[in-house]
Amino acid sequence: MARVESRALLDAQERLIEMYSLEHRFTSTDVCEIHRVWLKTIYPWAGQYRGVNMAKGDFHFAAAREVPRLMDEFERRVLAQYTPCRFGAESEIARALTIVHAELVLIHPFREGNGRCARLLALLMGLQADLPPLDFSAWSGKGERGYIAAIHAAMGTDYEPMVKLFRGVIRRSYERYGKRGQ
Repeated sequence: MARVESRALLDAQERLIEMYSLEHRFTSTDVCEIHRVWLKTIYPWAGQYRGVNMAKGDFHFAAAREVPRLMDEFERRVLAQYTPCRFGAESEIARALTIVHAELVLIHPFREGNGRCARLLALLMGLQADLPPLDFSAWSGKGERGYIAAIHAAMGTDYEPMVKLFRGVIRRSYERYGKRGQ
């Protein structure tokens, strides 16, 4: 299943880049569409908010009944502020990516694929900010522990660990792809 989802993720990236302009202000409906475009051939519920409560270990995500309200709030409070992602300084871009990513993952609106959906949204926001495609490779394997710790810190609105991770993503992305126009 992981291989099928990964192939679908690569296809979705290409489609989504074509779908959304660099000036697009993302909404909660767009987040559902991102999820649907990615997983529609795998899960019939792709793009729909989850109707079941979920936990990972001892950590319980938002109650399913709260997800629509939380996503509306996420749209008004976070997406409206940070998209389109057209900030000048790299530190501001990293902070915008951090807050959008962390808050979406903490809501955990879907049954499957929340982190990868949040990374897809970050990729699209990064392109708005004139970054190269974001390289999240350091967040898997040994890096997953730091990523999870950063998400947990964000629960208390301590975004600095995640900002540090996004700065690393941006740095690796420039190293891998170079700056646009070069």
